[in-house]
Amino acid sequence: MIKHIFFKSVIPCFSILLLISCGSTKHHKTEDGWTTLFNGNNLDGWTTKIHHYEVNDNYADTFRAENGILKVRYDNYEGDYNDRFGHLYYDIPYAYFHLSMEYRFVGEVHPGAPSFVEKNSGVMFHSQDPRTMPKEQNWPISVEMQFLGGLADGKERPTGNMCSPGTDVVYKDKLDPRHCISSSSKTYYGNQWIKAELLVYGDSLVVHKINGQKVLEYTRPQMGGGTVKGHDPAIKKDGMPLKKGFIALQSEGQPIDFRNIKIKNLKGCMDPKAKNYGPYFIASDAGSCRY
Repeated sequence: MIKHIFFKSVIPCFSILLLISCGSTKHHKTEDGWTTLFNGNNLDGWTTKIHHYEVNDNYADTFRAENGILKVRYDNYEGDYNDRFGHLYYDIPYAYFHLSMEYRFVGEVHPGAPSFVEKNSGVMFHSQDPRTMPKEQNWPISVEMQFLGGLADGKERPTGNMCSPGTDVVYKDKLDPRHCISSSSKTYYGNQWIKAELLVYGDSLVVHKINGQKVLEYTRPQMGGGTVKGHDPAIKKDGMPLKKGFIALQSEGQPIDFRNIKIKNLKGCMDPKAKNYGPYFIASDAGSCRY
């Protein structure tokens, strides 16, 4: 029952996306299994959910596609930030995958945004379907690979950290109660492009990489913890393993750019005799095999 609630709109999305993938979106899949998630021209295949607004309301053009870059901007906002935390969700959930993208921080924090959002953003994964989020839910139940940039105070501020809105993870063999766990990355300053990668193996292992280097590893993502407010209590079942979910780019008041967003699905046909066999698959989906 819980699983049904968490992904209740997945099946209609698949039908829609099959049409999109043959049309304007053109999300190209390479021979080695990589699929581009952002076509560089528009937000086809993505869904917006911003705090205080209904799903699919991309308030003030917060998320936009310009010149091959997926941008997060606040120049059209009226008034102060008002905790309008937002997320842009890719419309297909994944369980086993390798996600890769580049990001850079640009501009200044929008007036009224909390101080912690300066040079702060991230990508959520194993997230609930945004269509299951009430209008006043602040963050999705998910796990976050957090992106941070260096500040003027010169203090160390690693990126590629783990944060857990409405979730928990096992770190160093123990269920870790902290909302965020710092990575071992160095601090990056300015508006340079940073490559971020996520390796996610269902509800077992998660690995964070920054510029090709492993900076964090943990296991057993599951529902739990706090931070999330305004959610449907029927969905959040503490202790329930998170085996799959949606991927979402974050908007917290700090302008940021994303590019080269791509994914390699690591679950698929593992029969070498099948036409769609992939040597990179690590989890079997025998029902997907085509002969």
